[in-house]
Amino acid sequence: MKPLKLTYFIIFFSSIEFGLSLLPNFNSLSSVSFVAAVLSIAYSFIAWAASIKEHVIGTQVVSYGPRSTKSSDNVFMFLSALGNVAFSYAGHNVVLEIQATIPSTPENPSKKAMWKGVLIAYVIVAICYLPVAFVGYWVFGNGVDDNILLTLHRPVWLVAAANIFVVFHVIGSYQVYAMPVFDMFETFAVRSIKFKPSFLLRFVVRMVFVAFTLFVGITIPFFGGLMGFFGGFALAPTSYYLPCIIWLILKKPKRFGLSWTINWVCI
Repeated sequence: MKPLKLTYFIIFFSSIEFGLSLLPNFNSLSSVSFVAAVLSIAYSFIAWAASIKEHVIGTQVVSYGPRSTKSSDNVFMFLSALGNVAFSYAGHNVVLEIQATIPSTPENPSKKAMWKGVLIAYVIVAICYLPVAFVGYWVFGNGVDDNILLTLHRPVWLVAAANIFVVFHVIGSYQVYAMPVFDMFETFAVRSIKFKPSFLLRFVVRMVFVAFTLFVGITIPFFGGLMGFFGGFALAPTSYYLPCIIWLILKKPKRFGLSWTINWVCI
């Protein structure tokens, strides 16, 4: 029996997103987002736990040196790694959209609840990412794949469960990132083109967007190789550079002070 082509999996994924995209706003995504977050913790735990088990029962020789003997190759791989990091942590552009859904009053501003949420989110992200990075490199060295689940082979059922968790996590995270885009296009259609706010408008805008991402996914299936490019070129400016520049312009902190230095280091 021949394995299913990647194209069929992309179509299956998009068919689910077609349905979820009809949810009206961020509040309606709360359960989807919660499940996605729990599953991300689960498959991250599986990744580093299975890596440790692989190390205990494995006999492979591990190398921690550079993958290539050419300096130019190592430089490009280093820059690509920085782009991957930028892509992984580039969720800041959705933060304001999430904060906009939190009730805010002069006595109880939304920034208090948002600040607690941000701190908890960063702790969870650190718990998910750092063990996978350190344990994965310790066990497999420079032979680890871009997706560590591709490097793992045992136990089969646990690796399969982790891959299923990844699928459901991406299903939820797609909506979290797409919802601000939906809102932007629908607002433009109402204010500039004078469309009437309706279910039909929401249906058309969101179906077109999901269909477009389906087309891109099928035509460019090697997204992992482009992750560093998108992280460095598209997401880094909006998530790292511009917020720091705008903050420095508006707040005008003391030169060479702690805040001033941290922002310039980020830039």
